[in-house]
Amino acid sequence: MLTSLAQAREYRYTDAHLHYVDFFQESAGMEELLEAMDEARIDHAMIAGIPVAKKWHENEPKRPRYYAGDDAGAYWYSATDAILANALLGLSDSQRKRFHPFLSGFNPNDKNADAHIRRMLEMYPGLWQGIGEVFTRHDDLTALTHGDAPRANSEAMLRVYFLAEEFDLPVMVHSNITSKRERNPLYLQEFEEPLRRHPKVRFIWAHAGTSKEIHRHQEKMDFILPTLQRMLGVYQNLYIDLSWTVLEPYLLDDEGKPDPDWVALVEKYPDRFMIGSDVVGRFGNQGRNLQAFDPFLDALSEDVARKVARENFLSILPKGE
Repeated sequence: MLTSLAQAREYRYTDAHLHYVDFFQESAGMEELLEAMDEARIDHAMIAGIPVAKKWHENEPKRPRYYAGDDAGAYWYSATDAILANALLGLSDSQRKRFHPFLSGFNPNDKNADAHIRRMLEMYPGLWQGIGEVFTRHDDLTALTHGDAPRANSEAMLRVYFLAEEFDLPVMVHSNITSKRERNPLYLQEFEEPLRRHPKVRFIWAHAGTSKEIHRHQEKMDFILPTLQRMLGVYQNLYIDLSWTVLEPYLLDDEGKPDPDWVALVEKYPDRFMIGSDVVGRFGNQGRNLQAFDPFLDALSEDVARKVARENFLSILPKGE
């Protein structure tokens, strides 16, 4: 009976990880996005730009479709925030209330980054509700982006965290836990240091430190689960964006069955997990990406499942949002 009841659940969602534009700063537009949300019972969405733009290099005969499409570089692109703001301001009040925009258009290695964020907060008062997705360690994208490899604990990012605390803004950080080859949490200290130094900042760890490119080389990383078990117990300001790279091979096994250890972890910390589609500029797969979590949600108690599906992201937004 419990199984049949779980299967009968119909969730409403908050998409906790969505990019309005792609890596060329292009978008299918708000109309398509709203239609996709309505069709898939998505009430709310975190929405951000993309902080880099992929170059169509002079030597490439065909325009790439994704940042990994060829060897051309990428560069930091601050106008992504203005593109997003312009799209949001064109909506009705009721439509705009469904979106929770995050600022992302800055270089995490530039100690002017906090000045850009402050400038955007002043230019669009009352619009922004968070910071991110900040691209730090991001496998091949890091190598392609002009400049030094960004770190979550750079001096520039420490200035951003102080600003986040000042304005009560959550921060979503993409910081891979390791490289494609190292079978240990090589880069963990870069993300863990800010958690420890800024306990008043609510950190969302994008993809729980995983990426599809890492999985192509390492498949399942056995240290992810124990690392999260420890960190969630230590850092009350840590929240986990499960997104698509965590769904498999962690939440669900090869047969699509929920992993009981992950179920137990989410049940132990029911307010600390959220799900996102991580679509970029095109929204046809948004509902499908979120509904793919349903088998895992069904394995949770109903109250916890609904928190993960919809409420947890909304709960960490600035007070009054």
